[in-house]
Amino acid sequence: MNLFSREIKAYRKSLFFWSIGMIALVGSGMAKFATYSGGGQSMNELIAQFPKSIQTIFGLTGFDLNTASGYFGVLFAYIALMATVHAVLLGADIISKEERDRTSEFLFVKPISRLKVISSKLLAGLSNLIVLNLVTLFSSIYFINYFGHGVSMNSDVYVLMAGLFFLQLLFFFVGTVMVALIKRPKTSASLATSVLLVTFILTYLININEHLDGLKYLTPFKYFDAKNIMTDGTLNPVYVVLSLGLIVAMVFVTYRAYNRRDLSI
Repeated sequence: MNLFSREIKAYRKSLFFWSIGMIALVGSGMAKFATYSGGGQSMNELIAQFPKSIQTIFGLTGFDLNTASGYFGVLFAYIALMATVHAVLLGADIISKEERDRTSEFLFVKPISRLKVISSKLLAGLSNLIVLNLVTLFSSIYFINYFGHGVSMNSDVYVLMAGLFFLQLLFFFVGTVMVALIKRPKTSASLATSVLLVTFILTYLININEHLDGLKYLTPFKYFDAKNIMTDGTLNPVYVVLSLGLIVAMVFVTYRAYNRRDLSI
C-alpha cells in the first residue's frame, strides 16, 4: 500500500478548489487595483481620509497604494490568511481523519509502522502546501504584470512567497501537534484554528498599539510582514531561525505524541 499516493489522491479535489480560490483572490485583488488606478483617483489620498486606526486594522499603512507593488503588499495579508487556514486545517485533518471516520483499524492492521504512516501523511501534506504556494506565486506574478501596467516586482514576490511558505509550515504543524496531543479530532481542529485566529488578530493589535510590540514574537504573521520584507528585500534571519526552531520542535512533538497515543478505532 502506497500511503503517500493514497493521501495525495484523497486531497487532490480539496487542493484544486483551494488553488482556484487563491487564484480568484489574487486576480480580483489586482483587478481592483487596475480599476482604482484607471479611475484617475489617488488611492493614497482616499485612504488618508480614513482614521489611522482603520488604516492600521486593514493593513493600509506603510504602502504606496498608487503602485502595483504597494497594493499587492496590502493584499498579501489576506493571501497569508487564506494559505494558513488551508495549512492548519490540512495539518489537523490529515493526521486525524482515520480516527474521525473510525477507519484506524483498517490502516493500522497493515504491515506498516506508525512511524511510516505519520511520515507519509506529513510528506503528502507538505506536497499540498508546496503546490498551493506555487499556484500563489505564479498567479501573483501573472496578475501583477497584467494589471500593473508592465510593472515587474518578481524579486519581491519570490521573497514574499518564501515567507508565505514558512507561515504555511508553521500552521500546518500547529494542526498536527494539536491532533497528536488531543484525542478528539473535532476539538483539536477547532483549537488549531483558534490559535491561527488569535495570532492573526494579535498582529493587528500590535500594529495599532506600539506598546504591544514586545508580543510580536508570539505571532508568526509579524515574522513575515509584507511591509518589512518588501522594504528589506529579504527575510529577517532572526525570524527564519525562530521559525525553523518552532517547526523542528512541532515535528518532534507530533511524532512522539502520535506514536505513544492510543488510537480510536
